[in-house]
Amino acid sequence: MLLPLTPLDRVLGDRTAKAFAKHLGLRTVADLLIHYPRRYYTRGELTPIMQIPIGEAVTIVADVVDAKERRMKGKNGSILEIRITDGEGQVTLTFFNQAWRLKDLRPGARGLFAGKISEYGGRLQLSHPEYELFNEEMDESKAKAWAEVPIPIYPAASSVTTWALQRALGVVLDTLTPLDDELTTDVVTAEGLLSLDDAIRKIHQPQTHDDHWHAQKTLRAHEAFVLQATLLKRRAENAHLQSTVRVAAAGGALATFDASLPFTLTAGQVSVGQEITDDLAKAHPMNRLLQGEVGSGKTLVALRAMLTVADSGGQAALLAPTEVLASQHYNSMLASLGEDLARQVGLTLLTGQMATAERKRAMLQLVSGKAQIVVGTHALIANKVEFFDLGLVVVDEQHRFGVEQREALRLKGKTSPHMLTMTATPIPRTLAVTVFGDLDVSTLTELPGGRQGIASHVVQFSKPNLVARTWTRIAEEVAAGRQAFVVCPRIDEDDPAEDLLAAGGSLELESDLGLAGDVGDGPTHAPKPKTPIASALGMTEALRKLPALAGLRIEALHGRMPSEEKNATMAAFAAGQVDVLVSTTVIEVGVNVPNATVMVVLDADRFGVAQLHQLRGRVGRGAHAGLCLLLTTAEEGTPALERVMAVAATTDGFELSQIDLELRREGDVLGASQSGGRSSLRLLRVVKDSDLIQRMRAAVEGIFTSDPTLERHPFLAESLARIDEAAQANLAKG
Repeated sequence: MLLPLTPLDRVLGDRTAKAFAKHLGLRTVADLLIHYPRRYYTRGELTPIMQIPIGEAVTIVADVVDAKERRMKGKNGSILEIRITDGEGQVTLTFFNQAWRLKDLRPGARGLFAGKISEYGGRLQLSHPEYELFNEEMDESKAKAWAEVPIPIYPAASSVTTWALQRALGVVLDTLTPLDDELTTDVVTAEGLLSLDDAIRKIHQPQTHDDHWHAQKTLRAHEAFVLQATLLKRRAENAHLQSTVRVAAAGGALATFDASLPFTLTAGQVSVGQEITDDLAKAHPMNRLLQGEVGSGKTLVALRAMLTVADSGGQAALLAPTEVLASQHYNSMLASLGEDLARQVGLTLLTGQMATAERKRAMLQLVSGKAQIVVGTHALIANKVEFFDLGLVVVDEQHRFGVEQREALRLKGKTSPHMLTMTATPIPRTLAVTVFGDLDVSTLTELPGGRQGIASHVVQFSKPNLVARTWTRIAEEVAAGRQAFVVCPRIDEDDPAEDLLAAGGSLELESDLGLAGDVGDGPTHAPKPKTPIASALGMTEALRKLPALAGLRIEALHGRMPSEEKNATMAAFAAGQVDVLVSTTVIEVGVNVPNATVMVVLDADRFGVAQLHQLRGRVGRGAHAGLCLLLTTAEEGTPALERVMAVAATTDGFELSQIDLELRREGDVLGASQSGGRSSLRLLRVVKDSDLIQRMRAAVEGIFTSDPTLERHPFLAESLARIDEAAQANLAKG
């Protein structure tokens, strides 16, 4: 959308602009205009005082009877009490430290008063109500209309209230020049939409509920239209890209590897492998998504593709989201390939926390071409990292990486490398991209032979007997020669609640703590959780003292540990030298310890649906069935408990992805961010709006067919140019 990029300090002043930027990330007029209300409320029905129900929002037409100010007992400050009447009953309005209102609320003044009614000292009371005094006599129809005007409620912060946002938007909209509309007249007419200018004004300043409904409908169409235009433009620009044909050599590394496998590939692995082989044999770069259940064998499929590229003389890089996962992939590939074949293809690990000499040695292997298969973290994207002939990029857990990050790695190839992205649970961005048709999709649905099932149960802290049974269950598994995970949402007990996101939280967590709204992306003040939230360090010490686990070898693993210590702890657990690993979500994906059979997730309601499913997939990977116990303090009837119950009810990741999609934002399919915050999709919903998305795609295809240079659609061209500029800016930062 073509919204003004004027800095907010030029419109609102420096002090307000700094607060908006610091607390909500709003820096321009455009940012503010797309900070949409999360909901609307009305002041309430016009209600006679004698009929007011306690606890409900009401609007009263009344006269001021008297006003008085009194000092608060034992405290600094004053209370202003205004008594009003509608001729039959009376209500007291109370304001704290607002004596200045006396100049308006004088005896005899008449107006509308709105708020939630309460009772104090046997009297009806409205605390800090909204009001509008009449300059002239207002008839009942005007009063009723005032009471029914929708009031927007915005995602806010403790230092930037929804009222401050309303006032700021009032200033911006008063000075806003008419907006250019990138939608064609045909689309606007066919869809029954408002103009962009009208929609922006009515979503923020509706006079009726129909106003903001039509505004949202229009703005959803804009999001779908611009998104489709962006994806189709990128696809057209990439159509000319050339990649090197990659074909496995007869008797080469792939053939040697296949001959050494001690098991038979599943039908799905064979089928998907052939799709990827066909793509690699083309001169146009592959852009394929490989999705499949936890444990369905995606990594093996990817490794075979990497060996194909190595056979052709090229290099393949696997990009993992965490150092722990990168090390796990490296060790797993080393075990699968065997030392001889690993040495032949130059299997190499590159992470940011490696010792300088070790990292330089790995980088030299890459630039010389000796490392044909490399596994790494974001360190692979660094400017100093160069490849001799990068032919394939495999992105594990693709939702952890944005378009720009993957693009940065793609640009390291002499020709455009083939791209394979993988995910275990199709979380919102993956589903969004899939629905929007930006990727070819392969799906693995069957589990390899011998893989056992996982039983999942919810354990509520309100039932102490079941909580106690959780720990004895771990002891029983260890006594039988097996191992256990205990997962916590944060590292240390001193971590503030707001840091939970960095320790493995999700948008569900944001909603529970008041950190995110239904629409828009601004955080609000996070209230202190009612109960302490489990930490990896605190729980490690507590479990060591627990009689039920006496004598067990219990260690902690978390993201703040030095790289060598993390790797050593994980290696010890994999080798069976640790019985219980107490961890944050650093073990969420890719970690493979077949002997681990039980997982306890503490404060399970603090994690997202996809996260819980990923975590659960760390057990039941060997010869014994898995058990996942989800401990929660969430109360009956709350969305948090329903979310955890949904995960326990099914192990079908694709079913859970649908639930996840309803609970979370689709993510920023065009940019680098993943969670709902800062999403380019603010109103559009993939499942709900799938028909709209397809109609917009058809409309955009028609435009590009008749006007490929967009010469006759200048506003759309400018909108797409802005998106490209933003992408380049993000790439330069990263």
